[in-house]
Amino acid sequence: MKVTSNDGTAIAYERAGAGPALVLVDPALGYREFDNVRGLGKLLTARFTVYSYDRRGRGQSGDTPPYAVEREVEDLAAVISEAGGSACVYGFSSGALLALQAAEAGVPIEKLVLMEPPIGTDDDPADTAFTAEMESLVAAGRRREAVERFLAAVGVPVEILAGMAPSMPALDAVAHTIVYDCLISNATTTGLLAKVPTPTLVLDSQGSSDDLTGWAAGVAAALPDARYRSLPGGWHGVPVEVLEPVVTEFCS
Repeated sequence: MKVTSNDGTAIAYERAGAGPALVLVDPALGYREFDNVRGLGKLLTARFTVYSYDRRGRGQSGDTPPYAVEREVEDLAAVISEAGGSACVYGFSSGALLALQAAEAGVPIEKLVLMEPPIGTDDDPADTAFTAEMESLVAAGRRREAVERFLAAVGVPVEILAGMAPSMPALDAVAHTIVYDCLISNATTTGLLAKVPTPTLVLDSQGSSDDLTGWAAGVAAALPDARYRSLPGGWHGVPVEVLEPVVTEFCS
């Protein structure tokens, strides 16, 4: 199924389950061919009508230039409109930052669940330089190098990287969207967080690195209406069996 975003871009989505609407937002490089959220979605269908979608530039969705963070906010708004006009939203990693952007922009989000939103220091020159590096690699057609550089920069452990080898072609296909997520990250400031009134649950994994858990705690502290929980898990991830009841309780 597809919905048309404000600028005419077709956004592909899937719907399953019954109950209140809950929309899942993928992190950087995530989409139906490299799933990060749909396993959780399958469990949530017992209680919710779950919507997952290919973010702009990924999978079966379109990608109308020029890119702007506002266009991705409009994409999420279009999915929520299709879901009945309002929804709870679960965002993972940079998908959590996109969800925050949407909530601040007034998209009708009833509640937010954010899994390890990666927000650092406002206006960090290193972030701007990294975004420019990603843009340069993608423009030069060095897609695999961009993916590998990004994964290394965000601290993916060596053993996880080794297991991702079969998925690299799927990641190469969406390498250009790394730039999109970098721009979202750069635009998500502590000042923006202070203007998000949406009730929010911020989660992290007890097995994550200190930067990821520190960012999650910082986001929770900056939001006007947020609670914060650490769950048993590994690096930048919690088993869906652990995550599902937590999300269900908060969004019910």
